[in-house]
Amino acid sequence: MQQFSWRHLNLWHLGAIPLILLIGAGILYWWATRRAAYWPRWCSVMFLCGLLITFIATESVIGYFDMEYFSDHMVQHLLLIMVAAPFFALSRPLDLAYEVGPTNLRSFLDGDLMKTVTHPLFAFILYFVFIPLTHLTGLLNFMLEHEWFHHLEQVGFLVVGYLFFRAAFGLERGRTLHPGLRLVYVMAAVPVDTFTGLALNMTSHVPFPSYRTNAPMGSTTSSILANIHLGGAVMWIGGDALMLLACIPIAVAWVRFETLRTKELDAELDAQGI
Repeated sequence: MQQFSWRHLNLWHLGAIPLILLIGAGILYWWATRRAAYWPRWCSVMFLCGLLITFIATESVIGYFDMEYFSDHMVQHLLLIMVAAPFFALSRPLDLAYEVGPTNLRSFLDGDLMKTVTHPLFAFILYFVFIPLTHLTGLLNFMLEHEWFHHLEQVGFLVVGYLFFRAAFGLERGRTLHPGLRLVYVMAAVPVDTFTGLALNMTSHVPFPSYRTNAPMGSTTSSILANIHLGGAVMWIGGDALMLLACIPIAVAWVRFETLRTKELDAELDAQGI
């Protein structure tokens, strides 16, 4: 593999299976919206944005170099778990499935398993474990050696991110958090990104031996280590910045909730003549 340069920005890493999955997901979502009695257009736009970001993260030049540069690998992960996944959460796919799905699907979505999987605490713990597990252990090295595991990991980032931000936004049916607690929920997850990023940024050795094999021709141990440090900075600074960005709509929703609640309380007091 040759060293990256800016002239490589037009490179694409198009794979048949990822394209089939992305197109299939888009068609399935569109088909479901056509069967729904009413479905907000903005939800469909959010789903389309999620598909587009996923496509860019996996099939563009980012996907082309994701096995050679750790920093590029980290950019891909952030795009999947902190950009694409929130868009999917905003598109409310489980609500759509519940509305247009058959009775057995609705029963499954109402079952104990889905209640556990979609519980905010489960999503938080899953996120808190998944991030360091996939970046600070031998799983990353295993991923570098097995392409199929890499694709499975990409799906994992989307699923974990969706479950986390589903609870953070609180738009779908099921167990939800108080709007104010959602802000705490997101901020409480920031340290895991910071810790993971700093651990990688401060390492004094190459923690993933397979990068010595996968790295572009001419790479030295010092250049590989420098790229791992850069990847750690991407996780640390980029991850924290994206988390804080996600807090903005959550804070706005909290203010609106409190404003509405205040108006309701005022109306109740007025009705009682207080």
